Amino acid sequence: MTNFILTVPVKFTKDGKEQTTYRRVGAVFENTKTATGETFLSIKLDFPVAVTELVAFQSKPKGDEGGDDHP
Repeated sequence: MTNFILTVPVKFTKDGKEQTTYRRVGAVFENTKTATGETFLSIKLDFPVAVTELVAFQSKPKGDEGGDDHP
């Protein structure tokens, strides 16, 4: 089973440059139906969100903070 962190992109300006940060709003889980082997995704929101764009990133191993600009 693969899981992803579900985020909302938030644009802001810092030192005259537009940047994007990603705020976690939930998780996406990849599952497989045992009867048919069909793959499907389940989306679990931490709270209701009213946005037009969601972005999913593959989860990092615990303890791996990395230097990326996403969770």
